[in-house]
Amino acid sequence: MSTANLPARVTLVEVGPRDGLQNEKQTVPAATKIELVHRLQAAGLREIEVTSFVSPKWVPQMADNAEVMAGLQRKAGVRYAVLTPNLKGWEAATATQPDEIVVFGAASEAFSQKNINCSIAESIERFAPVVAAARAAGVKVRGAISCAVGCPYEGAIAPERVELVARLMAEIGVQHVGVADTIGVGTPRQVQRALEAALRHYPLAEVSGHFHDTYGMALANVYASLELGIHTFDASVSGLGGCPYAKGATGNVATEDVVYLLHGLGIDTGIDLDALIDAGAFIRDALGQANGSRTARALLAKRGA
Repeated sequence: MSTANLPARVTLVEVGPRDGLQNEKQTVPAATKIELVHRLQAAGLREIEVTSFVSPKWVPQMADNAEVMAGLQRKAGVRYAVLTPNLKGWEAATATQPDEIVVFGAASEAFSQKNINCSIAESIERFAPVVAAARAAGVKVRGAISCAVGCPYEGAIAPERVELVARLMAEIGVQHVGVADTIGVGTPRQVQRALEAALRHYPLAEVSGHFHDTYGMALANVYASLELGIHTFDASVSGLGGCPYAKGATGNVATEDVVYLLHGLGIDTGIDLDALIDAGAFIRDALGQANGSRTARALLAKRGA
């Protein structure tokens, strides 16, 4: 099998500090979150989702968002993104000078209702002013299409639903869309169909993949995306995270595992795998948890031998 058609370089968007930590029940100190971001950027990550400007009533873990952003030693060439679901979130975020904001809409009507209490169309209307404000301020806007292949309430999601959300996002000025298998049920062909639906409204460089590993399919789905030329992926250091609305859903694919795959394919990431493993070990030690990355577990065991 030739790898000639695969991208020569891939950009990984590290979502561990935000998407990974947001569901942790124990409070993670701001200093620990800041240290994690510093370790990630030292390992070569250039796109980091740092925190979320949402109501602390809903996501108490992110109540220290401004403190975390203020504590960062920013590195040239690194983009710091924050999640801003509404105008209030954007207004709080703008004071912290993010390089990019993330807004999200589900491809599942039931998930949208249960997660944010409104329809898909309403959810996108709701963040249209956020997109306009960010664009006016020169801040890039990334959109996430959650439940793009499957939903805990509706089951399989048709690619047409992904296309609808991509079109609505494009119409309000969202510059990039991530196709997210939020509950990790997707298999390679399903994922390719969902990505192709988004590609009808966005260029290749502005579509990314976001895969959870609930059924162990995340790396297969990354490879299937590479076959389409997709060259940006979200990943979470040491596999941090899950989805509070989807029972049994595990974290986003571990960044270490994706890097091991990409480097094995001869694809450049600009990431130092050993330093990345250290970053993952740092946060799991802080949480008192086992490492969720198979690559990290294997290489840490090898180091220990």
